[in-house]
Order: sequence, then structure tokens, then C-alpha cells
Amino acid sequence: MVVLESQVKLEKGDTAPNFSLMGIDDKHHLLADYDGYKGLLVIFMCNHCPYVKAKTEALNELYDKFSSDIAIVGINSNDSTDYPEDSFDAMKQTAADKNFRFHYLVDETQDVARAYGATCTPDPFLFNADKKLVFHGKIDDAPRQDDTITEKTMVKKIEQLLAGEQIEKSFDPSIGCSIKWRQ
Repeated sequence: MVVLESQVKLEKGDTAPNFSLMGIDDKHHLLADYDGYKGLLVIFMCNHCPYVKAKTEALNELYDKFSSDIAIVGINSNDSTDYPEDSFDAMKQTAADKNFRFHYLVDETQDVARAYGATCTPDPFLFNADKKLVFHGKIDDAPRQDDTITEKTMVKKIEQLLAGEQIEKSFDPSIGCSIKWRQ
């Protein structure tokens, strides 16, 4: 397992790169499908990474708290050839087991992860209603399962976005497993 911090490719104010990806609901999802929300949270994630597993409750909390205002989308860009636990069928099973209600999409070509500059899982990107990046970074300050959460970073950033407040620190790196790139 290679542990990385997220890196900056998209800058604050950059527009969310477009995508058309298959979801675990067997439907194609476009970036435009998330128009009309006050914001969009895109989280690059997978099934097997212990850092993502440590955030499943936090992901569900974000959905429960903000889904009426913020569209939440998980994207799995891992190469399932070498990591079968990240296959499309395994994504469906993980979503059912973990009670994910947000859209969970597969990025088989890995082009979307490259366009966003995603490097690790989880790697969250928060956009405003105009799909301009306002924050790229961690969900909270406890990356590992046994760590104690003292700051719910993403909750705070979303609350600032919804309140129309300026988000001062637009990058606070997430830590996780490297995206498993095709050879």
C-alpha cells in the first residue's frame, strides 16, 4: 500500500472537469446531471483502501446532512484488473454493505481522475453551484480508522459554502492509498 497526500492540479476557482461515467445504478451520469445544486462534492474513492473504509460513516453523514443542497458523487478510478476488490460488481456490493446513497461511479479509463488531478483515495473536491472549485482536501483530521476526529473539515467547508462565506484555506491535503493506475 502506497500512502500519498492529495496534490494540487485544479486551483481554487477552476471549473470541474466534465465526465460521463457509469454508475452502480447501471446508468450513465454526466457532470451536467448535478446542475441545480448549491454545490457538488466529488470524492475519488475505492472499495479496498483502509483510508476510504475509515470514512464510510463520514461519507454517509455528509449525504444525510447535505444531500438536499450538495450533490455527492463517489468515483472509483482504480484498475480493477490488478485490484478485483475494486471491480464494478464489488462497487455495487460495497455500496449496499455500507448503505451508500450517493452516486458511485466507475472511471474505467482513469481519464477523469487525471483531469481532476486525483492521486489518492479518498481525494475530495468541493465545488460551488457554478462548479468552481472552492476546496480540495480532507474529509476530517482523522485519516485512519483508529484516529480520533477533532475537526470535521468537510462539514465545516460545506457549511461555509452554503452560508455564502469565504473559504479561506482552499487546499488541505487528504491522505490515502495511491490510485491504482493501469500499467
